[in-house]
Amino acid sequence: MSDTSATGPVLAADGTPLKRSLARALRVQKTRALMLIAPLLVFVLISFIVPILNMLLRSVDNDIVADTLPLTVEAVAGWDASTGELPGEPVFAALAQDMIVAVAAKNHTKLGTRLNYEQTGLSSLFRKSGRAIKKWDAETVGPFKEQFLDLHDGWGRIEVWETIQTHSRRVTPGYFLNAVDMQLTPEGAQSQPENKQILIKLFWRTIWMSLMITTTCILLAYPVAYLLANLPMRKANVLMILVLLPFWTSLLVRTSAWKVMLQQQGVINDVLVWIGLVADDGRLVMINNQTGTIVAMTHILLPFMILPMYSVMQTIPQTYVRAAKSLGATNWTAFWRVYFPQSVPGIGAGSILVFILSIGYYITPEIVGGTKGVFISNRIAYHISSSLNWGLAAALGAILLVVVLGLYWCYDKIVGIDNVKLG
Repeated sequence: MSDTSATGPVLAADGTPLKRSLARALRVQKTRALMLIAPLLVFVLISFIVPILNMLLRSVDNDIVADTLPLTVEAVAGWDASTGELPGEPVFAALAQDMIVAVAAKNHTKLGTRLNYEQTGLSSLFRKSGRAIKKWDAETVGPFKEQFLDLHDGWGRIEVWETIQTHSRRVTPGYFLNAVDMQLTPEGAQSQPENKQILIKLFWRTIWMSLMITTTCILLAYPVAYLLANLPMRKANVLMILVLLPFWTSLLVRTSAWKVMLQQQGVINDVLVWIGLVADDGRLVMINNQTGTIVAMTHILLPFMILPMYSVMQTIPQTYVRAAKSLGATNWTAFWRVYFPQSVPGIGAGSILVFILSIGYYITPEIVGGTKGVFISNRIAYHISSSLNWGLAAALGAILLVVVLGLYWCYDKIVGIDNVKLG
């Protein structure tokens, strides 16, 4: 007798196929998990992703020239500066129409400020011309070329029109070129004059000093973290309070205290003179230079190195070291071959944390670093708050972000980011 029964799909309790029921349950679970983390995702998007995208946009955005002088930009596009002659009357007529509108909207000063970043004096040119053009109206007749030449001598300079023509594009690499000590000219990208080449030096100084601060923090933090992890709990808690004590003091107060201590008539020099290590007329110069920045920032960032190391060392069983000693290893061999490799993840976590924090510091270098100990972050702050060149500040920030990501990638390839942990 043949078996004529057919095998059907496995059914769930409600009669639906089990496979479909499991898929539906998995979708519900994923949706619930997504809803739980949605507020965090929105917060990260608003507070982190959007500002970075806005920074990247500002670093190439150049709408102000084309929006303020649309007719002039279109008319001057066909002008050839190599002839050595000023643009013709049609270009000046277009400029007159654009300037009348711009002065009424008070946009000519913003345009002058933008072009002044590329050529000194253009801010004054647009501002002074605007005061005269304010008396014009839409029915003002030409010849406009003569009227503009009478308004300001700058309109008779070839380089002014070259600057307007060169920087009329809505998307410009000019800010990034300026950020690496270059400039956008009618002939293309060229190096800045030697007396203006400072930003590349600041980038190298920032990276080198951040690495020095990170290395110093490792050397100072490791024995402290080792003591915290291996002392009895009561003594370790007292030491932990001392480690956390700087967090209870304002960053500005701590930095100012270092400024007082490091100066030539400060506490440190006085002590060195008193114990005879330094002559009174040979006091050390430790302020307004790289030494002051490294010392002050090492003190400020040291807890950020100690805490990750301590959290990892706390998880290392002491029985491993005792077992190594029982097998004949010396104290140094047991430490170097057994204990230290297990503490490397803490060193990695602390190093990444300290390096990224130090590379973006600007308050402490500004106070104790002088002109020789400032970071690229101080230049970014200057362009944001003083010169108002937000495009250049955004370009500098974008380059700094790429540098940090590049170093992070190198660290991942050499050490492995999976080996970084906080306990």
